[in-house]
Amino acid sequence: MAESGGGRSPLISFIVPVFNVRPYLRQCLDSILADESVPIELIAIDDRSTDGSADILAEYAARDPRVVLLTMERNSGQGPARNHGLAAATGDYVWFVDSDDWLADGIVAAVAARIAHLDPDVVVIDHIRAHWDGAVDRSVNRFAEAPEVFALREWPQAIEILHTPWNKIIRRSVLLATGFEFKTGWYEDVPFTYRVLLAADKITLLDRIGVNYRQRRIGAATRTVGEGHFAIFPNWSEVFDTFDDSRPGAEKLRALLFRRMIWHFLVVRGNDDRLPDELRGRFFDEMTAYYHRYLPAGGYPVPGGMDGVKHRLVAGGRQRTFQALRFGFRRAQEAKATGEVAARAGRRGKRAARLGRAAALRAYYHAELRRPMDPHLALFAAYWYRGHACNPAAIYEKAKELAPGVRGVWVVRRDKVGTLPPGVPYVIAGTRAYFQALARATYLVNNVNWPNYVVKREGSTHVMTHHGTPLKVMGLDQRDYPGGVQDADFAGQMRRADRWDYSITANAFTTQMWERAYPCRYRTLETGYPRNDRLALATPEEVAQVRASLGIEPGQRVVLYAATHREHLPGYHPPFDPERVRAAAGPDAVLLMRSHYFHDRRGAAPDPVDLPGVRDVSGHPSVEDLYLAADVLVTDYSSVMFDYAVLDRPIVIYAPDWEAYRMIRGVYFDVVAEPPGAVAQTLDDLCDVLSTGAFENDAATKARAEFRRRFATLDDGHAAQRVVETVFRG
Repeated sequence: MAESGGGRSPLISFIVPVFNVRPYLRQCLDSILADESVPIELIAIDDRSTDGSADILAEYAARDPRVVLLTMERNSGQGPARNHGLAAATGDYVWFVDSDDWLADGIVAAVAARIAHLDPDVVVIDHIRAHWDGAVDRSVNRFAEAPEVFALREWPQAIEILHTPWNKIIRRSVLLATGFEFKTGWYEDVPFTYRVLLAADKITLLDRIGVNYRQRRIGAATRTVGEGHFAIFPNWSEVFDTFDDSRPGAEKLRALLFRRMIWHFLVVRGNDDRLPDELRGRFFDEMTAYYHRYLPAGGYPVPGGMDGVKHRLVAGGRQRTFQALRFGFRRAQEAKATGEVAARAGRRGKRAARLGRAAALRAYYHAELRRPMDPHLALFAAYWYRGHACNPAAIYEKAKELAPGVRGVWVVRRDKVGTLPPGVPYVIAGTRAYFQALARATYLVNNVNWPNYVVKREGSTHVMTHHGTPLKVMGLDQRDYPGGVQDADFAGQMRRADRWDYSITANAFTTQMWERAYPCRYRTLETGYPRNDRLALATPEEVAQVRASLGIEPGQRVVLYAATHREHLPGYHPPFDPERVRAAAGPDAVLLMRSHYFHDRRGAAPDPVDLPGVRDVSGHPSVEDLYLAADVLVTDYSSVMFDYAVLDRPIVIYAPDWEAYRMIRGVYFDVVAEPPGAVAQTLDDLCDVLSTGAFENDAATKARAEFRRRFATLDDGHAAQRVVETVFRG
């Protein structure tokens, strides 16, 4: 046997097939490896992942001898990957775990204790359903009613426990004796569960939550519409075709398994998230055929009530009656909901009247939605209609060059019209022209979400460009940091993200974080950020021109201070003395200050415009100009550090409230431990870093190189081109 955990042979072999689950994989692996008191091996099978999951597996295998990494020759599906892992297992017991789920604390030790106490063939554990929105559903299993140890014939109620591999820990010799092999496709859990339970002489139920069964918004088979659900039929066939009628209690077990099969068919048939309308008739016919093929000679215990009616309709092949019954039930529910909606609408009547013109414009918008889309119209916006900026601006300019047939129009606030470059077409937010463009545009490009009332039209293309690489947690990840949450309507956040067709990311790290924070059905374009093309392609002549336009003399050192806004702490400002910082940077240095800090700092220090060598550039229209002009960037937790890194110039992290920020607001990585350069956590330290030149010493330079390797390799000056070619030309 293989050795695990200090030379001990593994008691349990965890078998974890992995395919493109990068956002969830670390949580799964950590939960298995957390308890070192039990000798285990973790056999991870990479099914040719394409999202970086394989790199995570290699990392864990390199640092933990309990992890064994196997790689499939080709992408084959979860079933063959499980078989591959089982063939390599050496533990006394086998535990299949899905790579997007995670184990509960202490469950491995609890299972080991149950094995030591009873020496069972199978341990069955309980679970919870962990929904993407934070809701948790407890299972309805009746574990406490079961005998301590039993065979299935002695307590057949175990047939109704969820039929999955991950809630069962099986003696490996018993599993191998069944000759069972997983197949490709869905519902392979059915024959696994019942063949194992029928083969076991000693089953025990551990009445304890052991698995967090992740209910993903997207990607799960149970939420995938298509013909793949017909795999349920051959998998149930395997249960009955391998059933041994000579075993004790066989007649009763066959009857109860038959009832479970019809229940399972009805669950799938009645779920709109699995079968499209055009396949439901054929699925019902298969249900009826299987009913008569495997109906026990002695009958079976038909359930009562409406469930019994459904069983009889399946037996008689009465699909139309079944559908009419289902339709009638839906109509009753809809009538009830309509009454509730009407009541709510009545309450909103007075408010709608007060809205006046806004309501009329919304009505106009919905009327425009019935008109054909303009195949050439692309609507652009940035920062809640604040002007021509960021990634959308870079995409707009490149589209004019590469996709001249696309007519770009910008949405802008009335007070920001003057900031638009000359000749840029625009509509003013909230006007009739705005709602018409919003309704009829084929392309909608934004670096934030469009308002809730925006309808995603079939055939339209929504591009979410984002506006930074995330250091602070976003989306669903904010649920773990309630102190920093500004928008607690996570369901609403997901509805808005559901409109995305494309999500633009700057690097693999950002891709992973967005996929975890916004688990929706968009396609990620990992292209680099279009707004950074200008930085990547900037010439010394352009830099000199920008500096001259800002009144900076040749040879002057320019320090740009750009701090982020603490939205969870209104009014907070980091300790900062502009005069001291400028002086520390050198006798002729220029300090440019730009951030939300200026809105929070009033009264905290003299206004920068009153200090020699200090400039308030918060109102400057182009942050890229400021990047190009600066020799050194000082920031805290702002995404500006990721953009400025493209220039490969010194960066200083000034993080006086780091521990509080990471604890309350939440972050994706430790920017103090993994910085883009020098780190200062007090104002004295910041001045010392600037005055001694520590911001450009060997340690800072090495840290910057590693930071750039991690976050800036895609910023080659052609990100906008890649986006335009995919979205507008491909």
